[in-house]
Amino acid sequence: MKIRLITLAALLATQAFAEETAFDFKDPKGVNNIVFKLDAPLESISGTTNGISGVVLADPANPEKIQGKIIVDAKSLTVPNPMMQEHMLGAEWLETAKYPEITFEIKEVLNSKKNENSGTADVKGIFTLKGVSKEVIVPINATYLPGRLGDRTGGKVQGDLLVIRTNFQINRGDYGIKQGENLDKVSDVIDISLAVAGAAPKK
Repeated sequence: MKIRLITLAALLATQAFAEETAFDFKDPKGVNNIVFKLDAPLESISGTTNGISGVVLADPANPEKIQGKIIVDAKSLTVPNPMMQEHMLGAEWLETAKYPEITFEIKEVLNSKKNENSGTADVKGIFTLKGVSKEVIVPINATYLPGRLGDRTGGKVQGDLLVIRTNFQINRGDYGIKQGENLDKVSDVIDISLAVAGAAPKK
């Protein structure tokens, strides 16, 4: 998904940074992940991806100008059944050859609440899937961890972390994915859970 979304909420909910900071969500450890689930009457399908990237830019002096986008490599979506995965990525479903990215881009932060270095907010943004863009509101938890990048990298890289957690739903029919078809086996509702950490290395 292109989600540059989450940082404004994090800044409103955490201590201010000394200057504009870029948090990179492409995780060299491959730990960042998204889990998706479609729970239909006859079948429950769960999948994952760690093909996540994107950058969040944060300026504490101008939080309203914060930009953020998270990008998911659509071809990296994985389900346990190989044939099901082939269909999911193919021309009749996600058309990943034609639409290689799933993205979320921040537009506005609402209802932000602060608790020391962490906070919550509702983030309004544009979710794009299979070439269709829809405005959605995503509830997020954000935590700023100054100086903790070294703990994540075993001391190899020093810097700060921005940790994001969210759970939300979309409807596949809204994005032109076989609307109203196969509902006994493939739910229209897709539950999405995002768990990512963005890194800001010290230069």
